[in-house]
Amino acid sequence: MEKEIKEITNDLKKKFKVEISEFRDEISLLVSPEKIVEVCKSLKKDHGFEQLSSLTAVDYWPEIAPRFHVVYQMNSYSKKIRLELRVPLDGNNPSVDSVESVYPNANWFEREIWDMLGVTIDGHSDPRRILMPHDWEGHPLRKDYPLGYEEVQFTFNHEEIQKRKPNPKD
Repeated sequence: MEKEIKEITNDLKKKFKVEISEFRDEISLLVSPEKIVEVCKSLKKDHGFEQLSSLTAVDYWPEIAPRFHVVYQMNSYSKKIRLELRVPLDGNNPSVDSVESVYPNANWFEREIWDMLGVTIDGHSDPRRILMPHDWEGHPLRKDYPLGYEEVQFTFNHEEIQKRKPNPKD
């Protein structure tokens, strides 16, 4: 298996100039946003990665370049190999091409990434919100999204909270 994953990663490095990193026996490939569709096509057609098992994103704010990583988890059941792809995106208008044409199950994953983190998925067939109401403003999983919460009330801070709490007018 180790020999096979080395052959696959070396092939992708040669074809697409991806960066390879290994941590605790897990392989990650850093792919440029322009090449993600081609890398996914190659993994599926040439290397037998039948399934996109997970697709998510990570926000590294306050870092701006890259602020986001879109993370693709790929599986090859026939070869018993798991591979991670990471696409770094800058913080200003982050966008990546849709891989829905290669892996149809990417549809809802990509909608969730846009809905929760505001990463635009170019070429997506149905770019609507999937978790938040359609009129929601902002993207709640961004680290700079304002927190909205109510302070927990105890006996010792009851009066302070009552002063700050909005009350309906009589």
